[in-house]
Amino acid sequence: MRMPPQQSRLADGRLHLHDGPIDLIIDAWGEASAVETAYAAACRRFATILDELCTELSLLRSQATPTSARPSGVVARRMADAVTPLCVARFITPMAAVAGAVAEEILRAMTTAAPLWRAYVNNGGDIALHLLADESFTIGMVDRPDRPSLIGRSAISGRDAIRGVATSGWRGRSFSLGIADAVTVLARSAAQADAAATLVANAVDLPGHPAVRRAPASSRDPQSDLGERIVTIDVGPLAQDEIDCALAAGLDEAERLRRDCALEAAALQLCGRTLLCGVGGAPRIGNLTARDSGKAIRFGELALGLHPVQVGRRDAAEIGGLDGHR
Repeated sequence: MRMPPQQSRLADGRLHLHDGPIDLIIDAWGEASAVETAYAAACRRFATILDELCTELSLLRSQATPTSARPSGVVARRMADAVTPLCVARFITPMAAVAGAVAEEILRAMTTAAPLWRAYVNNGGDIALHLLADESFTIGMVDRPDRPSLIGRSAISGRDAIRGVATSGWRGRSFSLGIADAVTVLARSAAQADAAATLVANAVDLPGHPAVRRAPASSRDPQSDLGERIVTIDVGPLAQDEIDCALAAGLDEAERLRRDCALEAAALQLCGRTLLCGVGGAPRIGNLTARDSGKAIRFGELALGLHPVQVGRRDAAEIGGLDGHR
């Protein structure tokens, strides 16, 4: 018998919810009574989410196709909706959107229960956002999910279409077919961002390169939705032109997804090199060095920057720091 869902308040007042593989950090701004009402709604909704997903796990781990059976659960349907438009061109399963879809559902419960100025639900770095028009968040970007050090930031306004952020890469908590250290995607929903980040990270690759160690996903996790597909388990030293080649392949995928409205912007990271998609009109590639300090590239109200940021108390508490301001 597994442990029941856990809930607690962190020292700074944020809500922490945990159940098996799901680990959420939640923060909300508004009238004090509204925030408490929203937190209570999050706890109630969270209580059954994992069990709901487990009842359809076989379907959710199966390759998505245009004719796949429709899941019955609310979160499962959100996962399917995020990946179905992507499945014709690429292999993908609904599990590619699970973290973002869960974050969205908890946020939906909160904003339905109470009027909030802004709020976020962070599910291991995949974040669902709620913002009124005059609100904004600043989101920290990492170059490697396995070490939560911030190397840049993205300012998101309530007037932007962006309501989801996700990061994927071979160093993260999920398997990847590619070699990206991290791909951070901004999209109209967290589930969309989650699915798109997976595909872009898969595309940052050097097929057959001797410095890249790979193994069947099933050999590392027999329950993986990737089955016998080969995933990356280690990346050795790469030459500069090889790094740029791999990032260019990822850019092609990111641009394709942007044209298809599956993402709004993306930052691709590999071996200290960064490539930005969907900001400033043209792709940008470069090192994160002092010459980039203080620079930000605007995309509508969005500013995606290569400038270093200080790691503060709240930022250090989770992968991808997030602060809000009015």
